[in-house]
Amino acid sequence: MRSPLVVAGAVGAATVALHVRDPHASGSWGICPLFAATGIYCPGCGGLRAVNDLTNADLLGAASSNLLFVASIPVLAFLWARWFGRSWQGRPAMPGRERSQYLLAAVVVAVLLVFTVVRNLPFGSWLAP
Repeated sequence: MRSPLVVAGAVGAATVALHVRDPHASGSWGICPLFAATGIYCPGCGGLRAVNDLTNADLLGAASSNLLFVASIPVLAFLWARWFGRSWQGRPAMPGRERSQYLLAAVVVAVLLVFTVVRNLPFGSWLAP
């Protein structure tokens, strides 16, 4: 059970840090290297601001910063809970379904690519942070 608890602790610590040090202030957490080099918003751009907004109970602000990240939180919470439950029972974190794991990874990569492209096009500018 150590791994899921370490991940939960790290996410909790990062969340507290993002609440205390507001990423809305320019340069407070650095800059996105992809955006700095190319002017393209990566799929993570706005994620830190979204976490800060969520810690201040501003769901609309968080969705405005990074809609994909906010929408993925319930999925990530479910996956973590399943991981924790399997660890509690002494079962492997990921059962041996290699084909479905590759399919899931391909879907995640495809969603990230589509989100990145759309948020950088004029009609998807409402997705930009």
